[in-house]
Amino acid sequence: MENRKITYMVYTALMAALIFVATYLIKIPNPATGGYSHMGDCMIFIAVVMLGRRNGSMAAAIGGALSDLLAGAAVWVLPTLVIKFLMAFIMGTVISKDPLSHRKQLEGAVIGGVFQVAAYTLAKIALIGTGPALLSIPNVTIQTTIGIVLFVVIARVLTRHISPLHADGRR
Repeated sequence: MENRKITYMVYTALMAALIFVATYLIKIPNPATGGYSHMGDCMIFIAVVMLGRRNGSMAAAIGGALSDLLAGAAVWVLPTLVIKFLMAFIMGTVISKDPLSHRKQLEGAVIGGVFQVAAYTLAKIALIGTGPALLSIPNVTIQTTIGIVLFVVIARVLTRHISPLHADGRR
């Protein structure tokens, strides 16, 4: 039991680090908001499939928030922590009965992605104003869509060769 807990902790930390790297290193600036697009969403969706709802959500929150903190966007740390956690949790809820179902994975990623676009828009309205928030919707939508497409491609390869840690023997 103790080894299993440590294994989950290590894999969660590893996925948080991968989410951070994919978010922090691949940046496409958006002058309208001062923000950027990134590839972290793809890694978040992979984390949910590999680690399950709880650990995948924790990795998403930590990796995304750490990226904002180290990027000098401290005002976005708390919103990102909450939004990325909930986006991953939503996906994890959708795929919980059959985490290896590609149809469920896509459905969960899309529903979580729609939540993310709406949640960041609301957070931006509060933090930077309605105009810039509305102008950023296409950017966040494109970022999320690219993350979903890349996730679908990578997940098809990964689920053929690697079993999720949380799987109960179903393939």
